[in-house]
Order: sequence, then structure tokens, then C-alpha cells
Amino acid sequence: MGLTIELSKRVTIDQVADAARNHHRVDLDDSAWKRVAASRELLDRFVSDGRVIYGVTTSVGGFADRFVPAADAQQLQENLIQAVATNVGAYLDEQTTRAIMISRVVSLSLGNSAIQPDNLRTYLDILNAGIVPCIPEKGSLGTSGDLGPLAYVAMVSIGKWKAYLDGRIVDGAEALHLAGIEPVKLSYKEGLAMINGTSGMVGIALLTYQRARELVDIYHVVSALSIEGLAGIVDPFRPEVHTVKPHRGQASSAERIYRGLEDSGLARSERDIEALLTARREGRSVPHPGSEKMAIEDAYSIRCTPQILGPVLDSLDWIGTTIENELNSTSDNPIVLPDVEQAFHNGHFHGQYIAMSMDHLGIALTTVTNLANRRVDRFLDQSNSNGLPAFLCQENPGLRLGLMGGQFMTASVTAENRALTVPMSIQSLTTTADFQDIVSFGFVAARRAREILRNATYVVAFELLCACQAVDIRGADGMSSWTRPLYDRVREIVPYLDHDVTLTDHLEKIADFLLSDEVGAFITVPAGGVDG
Repeated sequence: MGLTIELSKRVTIDQVADAARNHHRVDLDDSAWKRVAASRELLDRFVSDGRVIYGVTTSVGGFADRFVPAADAQQLQENLIQAVATNVGAYLDEQTTRAIMISRVVSLSLGNSAIQPDNLRTYLDILNAGIVPCIPEKGSLGTSGDLGPLAYVAMVSIGKWKAYLDGRIVDGAEALHLAGIEPVKLSYKEGLAMINGTSGMVGIALLTYQRARELVDIYHVVSALSIEGLAGIVDPFRPEVHTVKPHRGQASSAERIYRGLEDSGLARSERDIEALLTARREGRSVPHPGSEKMAIEDAYSIRCTPQILGPVLDSLDWIGTTIENELNSTSDNPIVLPDVEQAFHNGHFHGQYIAMSMDHLGIALTTVTNLANRRVDRFLDQSNSNGLPAFLCQENPGLRLGLMGGQFMTASVTAENRALTVPMSIQSLTTTADFQDIVSFGFVAARRAREILRNATYVVAFELLCACQAVDIRGADGMSSWTRPLYDRVREIVPYLDHDVTLTDHLEKIADFLLSDEVGAFITVPAGGVDG
């Protein structure tokens, strides 16, 4: 199985994520190769005509006013990629680097960057051979593209730096030799073509977004399970309630949960509560499985779920469109357009779109974190749980602490996520003798969104653990047909806890599950409802 990039078709986030995660072969169709060649031929003609073009017949960055003879083109391009490769920190994982490389190939395949076809083929050969350049994760401005991160890929292509190959780190030259690949010889513009774009931040963003979207989808099932565990009321989720506030995400969120709880024996209706309260008012004794504290409304963390997750869904729609637009963009400077036979200096390398979308993704995921954190508190606080034992400790309370300790983690991680949502997209600093005077930090924003995602997943994982513990206490036989499969899957990871154990390994396994391809099987609402 492979990914063939076709000039006539839009490449999707899912296609790139799948190819990056599963080592699929990547290639271009004939039309893309022809356009790549046409762009290069046009640039060659401009050079022959003596045109003054940035990075072609001039130097770059703060030296853009210096002329460089064509005879020095290779030296300039090699100097460029080595000079900007100044990142620091741990190396990105191989999956992320593959996503970055594929994203760069998608951009170059549009045929507006004037890279030589043979050098683009070598780039593809490196990717398809399983050579994964080592990219230190910290140091990109995200404007003039991700110069530093992408430069490490470019350096490996010329036989320098180092790369992962077959699970070990080797010199770039050795990696190419072992794969039978000749190093590229960069001509004018080609160093720029490889590094002057947003593909670094796009690679991280698309992987993070895809998992975030799945987490929010599965969180609707978690929410339904928590409503059952807390004996919540379903009426606020009825679709007709949300026709009077026409937000698409809110309506979708409410309908998913309402349809998913239609056959639940644990969730309650307002009529049930009203009958119980009426009986109590009239002095009649009535059985009630919950606490003596009954109210006609649930707390906001239950009742307002659609109003909280709805904006998250709407934000995710915009974020996904933004990432996919950037993925399918020429994010290069200058661009050489065969259709109009002209070269243009521009600012397409600027990463503000991805920077802002990743900041918004961090806010969306921290919103989920806040909601999960509040529900955890309701599960563990006996006065707010509708009859559940304190800290979900049914057996030997006092001698045992139950799930008390898990809230320490969720409070800490929630606070951390809140701090991480301070926007990166507004943190511009000037560099390069004030030439790059406003920058996006999109690569940093994407890395932070990825960290926020993992943190959010830990809090959701603990809420899910609490919900499963709660429905066991109330009677799991009453669960809906939507929530039962998720409950069963969690119970394969961790059993009902009638004794105190260290939760770390359980939570890591639940979090891994929530961020895996496996969750897709649990998202679909039963027949008669709507799909996630």
C-alpha cells in the first residue's frame, strides 16, 4: 500500500498520517512530475536571462542584498542548510519526521518551487528507504518556514548530519550508502526549496490534530458513560432543545449523547426526578437509588456538555481545514509558476495559520481537560455524586483510599495544560537584522499542542476509569449499548478496583488506547443516531 500524490487531487490529513505511521511508500503521479520539471526549466531560463532572484542569484536572509554567481550556487545552498541547522533538544520521533517529510513532498509536488526532479526523486528515495533524519525539536521560528527542522532533512540528502536507519542512528552519508542512494548536488534555489516552508509545523500539526479529533469523538462516549455513572439526566441533550441555539457543534454533540443513551437504564429523565421530588414533597416514601440530595437539574459539567464540547467541535472543523489547506500549499519563497511564466517573491513561508490553529487546538483540548477534571471531582466527592461512595471506595473505606490519589494527577495536569495554552502565535520576536521582524513560532505551537493532547488524554483516562468504577457500583447491566463496548474494553485493561493499587500503568495503557487507531470502533452511535 502506498500514497501517490496526484496534482489534480487534494492530499488529506488522514492520508499523510496513515503513510507516516505505517511506513507506506510515497510517490508522485506523472502530472506532478511534469509540473516540477516545468518549474525548474522556467527558473533555468530566468538565470540564463540574468534575472535577479532571491536565493538564486542573491544570497539569503540578512545577506539578501549580496549577489552570488551561478557558479557558486551549490556552495551557497549547502552553506544555507548548514548555517540554519541550529536546533537543539531531543530528536523528534521517527513517525513525526516522516510526516514532516511527506508534507514537504506534497508542497514540492505542486511544481512551484523549482527543485530539480532528480533531487526530488532522491528526497523520495530517502523517505521510502526508511531513512529518518534526526531533527532536534527546539529552535524553529516558524517563519521563513521551519528552516532549522527542514535543514536536517536537507543535510542528510547531501550526505551530512545523521539519521535513524533500522532503529539505530548513523551518519547521513552512511545511511545513504547503505540504502544505495547517491547524495544530491544542490543547485541554485534548491536548498531554499527544501527548507523554506511550513512543512515542519504541518507534519506535527496533522498528526496531533488527527488524534485530537478522535479523542474528542471518543470523549462523547466517555461523557455518556459518566452521565450513567453519575445518574445524570438526559433531557438537556434532546435534539429539540438545541434547535433554539443554532450552533452546529452543540447540536451534534447533544444528539450524539442523547441517541447514545436512549437504551440506558442508568441515566435518568426529568420526569423520573420530578416524580421523586413530588412524592417527597407530599411525604410519600419512595425508593431512590441515588443520594438523598436530588435536584431537577444536574451540575454544569453534565448538563452543559453540548455547550462546552460544541465549540470544541466547531473549532476542530476550522483547525482541520486550516491544516489541510497548508498541507496542500506552496509555502516557498520565491515561487516559480509555470502557468504564468513568472517568479514571485512572497511570504508564503509564514506559519501564522498553523501557529494560530495550534493555539486554538490547545485551547480546545484544555477545555476538554477542564470538563474531565470537574467530572472527576463529582465522582470522588460523595456529596456531589448522587449516591456513590466517597472516592469510589466501596470496600473498606478508610482502610483503603480508593481513587483519591488519581485526582492529584488530574489537578496537576489540568493546571499544566492551562499554563500551556498561553498563545505562541503572538510571541513574535525579531531576528536576522530585523529582516525577519515578525515570526509565527508555529513549530513551537504545534509541539505544545501535542503535549497538551497527551496531558488531556491522561485526565480523560482517569475520568473514564472513574466512570467504569461508578457503573460497576450502580450496576453495569444498566449501561447503554453505546457505552457498554467502551466499558468492556477498559475492563480488559483494568478490573474493578476492590483493593488499592498503583494506577500509573493502568492510566498509561488507557491513554495509549485513547490515542490509538482502535478507538474508531467505539465512536459510532447505535442505529438510529448520528455518527461521530
